[in-house]
Amino acid sequence: MLAWYDVHARDLPWRKDRDPYRVWVSEIMLQQTRVAAVLSHYREFLRRFPSVRKLAVAKESAVLAAWSGLGYYRRARMMHAAAKKIVRERKGRFPQNSEEWRELPGIGRYTAAAIASIAFGEPIAVVDGNVERVLQRFAGRPLPAREIWLAAEDLLDRKRPGDFNQALMELGATVCSPRTPACLVCPVATLCVSRGELPLRLEASRQVRRTINYALDCHQGKIFLIQRPAHANLMAGMWELPEIHLTQTAAKPAFKLRHSITVTDYAVRIWKEPAPTHLKGNWIPLKRLHSLPLTGLARKTLSMAGLLSKPQN
Repeated sequence: MLAWYDVHARDLPWRKDRDPYRVWVSEIMLQQTRVAAVLSHYREFLRRFPSVRKLAVAKESAVLAAWSGLGYYRRARMMHAAAKKIVRERKGRFPQNSEEWRELPGIGRYTAAAIASIAFGEPIAVVDGNVERVLQRFAGRPLPAREIWLAAEDLLDRKRPGDFNQALMELGATVCSPRTPACLVCPVATLCVSRGELPLRLEASRQVRRTINYALDCHQGKIFLIQRPAHANLMAGMWELPEIHLTQTAAKPAFKLRHSITVTDYAVRIWKEPAPTHLKGNWIPLKRLHSLPLTGLARKTLSMAGLLSKPQN
């Protein structure tokens, strides 16, 4: 596994060194998010918050703005809270082991083990969705969670735990994929019981389709946006375009797009017309949009409309 990883590991920015801050940021971003979606956000996030101290003193709105587009915003809030705890209570010193990492907000068993093994060389195994799939196919049978963690610990290379953990995750992400495993190029195919034929449960969630309309009310260098309540269950405090409810119209929207959030597929229609007068919002200067915590849909819409300026270095 390690020989294969040394040759075939993807060139990812958080693998260039073992800096605990960079490893931590990458692990939080990669939770429930594909690598391809994380890359650009990771670079921009580190440009704006290059150290844990910079992150700790930043406003939450600035952190959410940098996170915008990744979704699951609770991750960003918890990371911000953890940064404050590291700076205030630990004098800026990072935990050295997984047990201490788990004392921080937003850090569970997997994340703590991943950071500790990669950044500090702690000999502790990790189990994510990729590792779980690899080990079950390797064993040739479904395994309960406890057995999977025990198997990962038994296989762990104690001299290079961080690299071995990443190798297993890399194998699951690039070779031992859920539906079409590339068994012919798998480095452990001769030891694998199932050769990718183990029927894994791939429960397809039932997608809900919904059409939604937004007003793009923009003039004199400003755009009208509304802010979600601080107590909202989803994307609290984030800014978005005002939703409008159409009855009958012969006009055509300015443009359309599609957007998905968890199990809902949205058909989004954007109308260039005034926002409803009953909505409470703010006129935001276009030059400020890049620093505003926008919802992923709002950011996508404003980018398509050519209104989202790039941040200045």
